[in-house]
This record gives sequence, structure tokens and C-alpha cells, in this order.
Amino acid sequence: MIYVLSVALGIGLLTLGGEALIKGALGAAERLGISALLAGLVIVGFGTSAPELVVSIDAAINQQPDIAVGNVIGSNIGNLLLILGLCALITPLAAKPEALRRDGLMMLLATLLVVVLAWGSALNRLDAFILLAALISYLIWAYRTERQGELASAQLHAAEASEVTRKPQRTLYIVLFIVAGLACLIIGSQVLLSGAVGIAQHFGVSEALIGLSLVAVGTSLPELSISVLAALRRHADVAIGNILGSNIFNILGILGISALLQPLPMAARIISFDQWVMLGVTLVALLFLLTGKRLSRLEGAALLAGYIVYMWLSFTVV
Repeated sequence: MIYVLSVALGIGLLTLGGEALIKGALGAAERLGISALLAGLVIVGFGTSAPELVVSIDAAINQQPDIAVGNVIGSNIGNLLLILGLCALITPLAAKPEALRRDGLMMLLATLLVVVLAWGSALNRLDAFILLAALISYLIWAYRTERQGELASAQLHAAEASEVTRKPQRTLYIVLFIVAGLACLIIGSQVLLSGAVGIAQHFGVSEALIGLSLVAVGTSLPELSISVLAALRRHADVAIGNILGSNIFNILGILGISALLQPLPMAARIISFDQWVMLGVTLVALLFLLTGKRLSRLEGAALLAGYIVYMWLSFTVV
């Protein structure tokens, strides 16, 4: 019970911390005159992935690579199957393929890149530099192609920033939001990891499985809240774009930073099963998004069913 309460408290702190950090950073961006495009592309993208970042870094530093890697792989699978499926059930997601094509392609390339780099059963510091270089290249490419503000993808990233409401305006409140957000993220990650490891040891399951399931779902709540809110407001492009951007940051940024701090050996099950699920899910989701004019409720139900099957296989077969 103590471990379960620790996980629940950790997830709560991570969720509050991620939301506070995003709002504080966006408030600071408005005060500093930073464009909505850049704020949506960088602040919302990094901000929704902040829980995954802090947890994976904490796990890597504490010699828990299975949780660090499983958190990212599991979050990306959950983003596409669980969150995107849930949003499509709320309302069919009519999306503009031209607004999603570049980020969808980048998500696929990032997924393929980590599969290739993990071929040697570990991500070392050279791999980390490659991942981070790819992230920096993507950000430069995205900003340069969108700064005119005319492209559909530029309007999408600007809309991501406007989706976050009740941002602090006064400098004191902005600082308080950012500091409180960071504090909640740091404390929440430690509490969550303590509870997750305790549960793994108590039930005799691997840390990789806990990272892929419990930790991954918990750290994905900021993506869930923003995407579901956008779906309820019928802002389909924002809901989908948030997921694509988060998956890109998760792979290139979080795995890159974590492997830079501490080389990450890959669990056998991730090498043989989970990374291929992530790649297959990425291809299926992009097929749904880019070949039709909308993600229907039936396709959303199929994605959700896929997540249930994945979880069942993870706990009973793999």
C-alpha cells in the first residue's frame, strides 16, 4: 500500500509540476515577446515531456536504465494508442495532413534512429550525441521553415501555445510557477521511482515492465490533459500535433540526455519486443493520420484495443 501511495503521489506531483512549468514558461515567453510559434514548438513540446525527462534522468543517474528506457518507449506507445485513441473516441479528429506531415515524418525517423542505435543492446554517449544533434537539427529546420507563419504546421504550433489557458502574467507569479513546477517534478520523480521499484520488487516483475507501463502512463498525463482538452474543443490538429511533438522530444531529447549522463543498456525484452511495437504503432498511426482526412472513432477504438492487447501481452506473455 505504501508503494501504491508513493506512485499515486509521484504521478500527482509530476502532473502538477509539468502543468505549472508549462504555464510559467509560456507566461515568461509572452513577457519576453517570444513568438507563439516558438513557444508552442519548444515550450509546449518540452514541457509536456518534462515528467518523462526528469524521471528518466533520475532513473539513469540511480543506475535504473530499464526504467529510464522503458519510460520513454512506453510513453510513446501510450501516446499513440491510449491518448490518440481516447481523443478520437471523444470526437473524430479531422486533421490537415500538410500540418502533420513534417512532424509525422520526423517521429518516424526518430523511431527508426533509436532502433538502429540500440542494435548493440545499449545507448552510449556517442548515440546520445547523435540523438541530441538530430533534435537540434529538427528544431532549427522546423523554425526556419515556419517563421513566416504561413504554413499549416506553423499555425499548429502557435495554436498549441494558445491552448494553454490561465498563464501567469506578473513576473513574481511567473517565477513562482516555474520554481514550483521544477520542485514538483524533481520531488515527484523521486517519489514515483521509489514506489515503482518497490512494486516491482514486491510482485517480482522487471523494472523494464514497470517503466513501460506504470511509470510511462503516469508521466504521460500532461500530454493526455492537453490533447483531451484540445479534442473537447474540437482542435484536432493541436491534439494530434501535441502527441507527435511529444514523441519526437521523448526519443531524441530524453533518451539523448539520459544516455549522455549515463550509458543505457537496453533490456532484452525491449530489444526483442517493445521497440518493434513502438515502430509498428508509429507506422499504423501515421497511416491513419496521413491517408485519410480524419481519425475516426472506429480507428480510435482500434488504437485503444491495441493498447489493451499490448498491456495484456506485456504482463502475461513477454
